Amino acid sequence: MKSKYNPHIIIANGENAAAGRGITGKIAREFFEMGIHGLTMGNHTWDNKEIFDFIDDEPRMIRPANYPAGTPGRGYTIIQVGGKELALVNLMGRTFLPAIEDPFRYADEIVDELRKKYKHILVDFHAEATSEKIAMGWHLDGRASLVVGTHTHVQSNDDIILPQGTAYLTDAGMVGSREGVLGMQREAVLQKFITQLPVRFQVCEGKWQFHAVIVDLDDQTGRAKKIEKIRLLEDEWIMD
Repeated sequence: MKSKYNPHIIIANGENAAAGRGITGKIAREFFEMGIHGLTMGNHTWDNKEIFDFIDDEPRMIRPANYPAGTPGRGYTIIQVGGKELALVNLMGRTFLPAIEDPFRYADEIVDELRKKYKHILVDFHAEATSEKIAMGWHLDGRASLVVGTHTHVQSNDDIILPQGTAYLTDAGMVGSREGVLGMQREAVLQKFITQLPVRFQVCEGKWQFHAVIVDLDDQTGRAKKIEKIRLLEDEWIMD
C-alpha cells in the first residue's frame, strides 16, 4: 500500500493490537517501524496494563480526548512528516459504550482551537452507533479535513466528501482474519450467542482482510479533494 499510494502520513487505530485487547509498547514500536506515523485508540485503550508505562511518553499515540480529566495520555497530537503537518484527534462515542464526556463538545473545543494553526485535521471517532458517527461528520463538516469512524470492525460503504469539504467514512474496517467474527474465533462467539454463558474470546487465525481509507487533502485549504476506500482480501484483491 505504501508503494502504491505513497502517502505522506499513515495513521492506524491500535486499540485491538495485543490479541484483541489493547496495545503493548513492543507492538506500538513495530507499527512505527512499519512506517505508521500515528496511532489512535478507543474503548479498549486500558485493556493491557502495560500501556500505563509508556502512553504519557509517546506523543505519536493518542486515546479518546473525552475521557475524564486526569486520564493518562493525550487526546490529540500533531504529526509532522517531510514538511507535512496533520493534527490528529481521537474521540469516543457514548451510545452503547461507557458513559464518558460529551464528544461533540470536546470536538468543538479541540478542533476549533487546532484550526487556528493547522489546516489539516483528522478525527478518528471511535463509536458504536452509525447515527452518532454520521452526526459527528456533519457536526465537523468544514472544520475537520477528515472524520473517519472506527470500532465496529466492518468497513462501511458511505465514503463521501461533505458539502463544506470534510471527507467522511462511517467505519474504516478492520485488519485481521476474515474467518472469524470481528476478528475473534467464530466458535466462541457462536457459543456466546447461543448459550448466553460466559466465553473467553480468542483472536481468530486464517485468511486475512485489510481495510483502510486514503484521502487527498488540499495543501492550501485543508479540504478533502478525494476519498477512496481500500479493501484487500487474501487470495482476492478488491479495490473499490
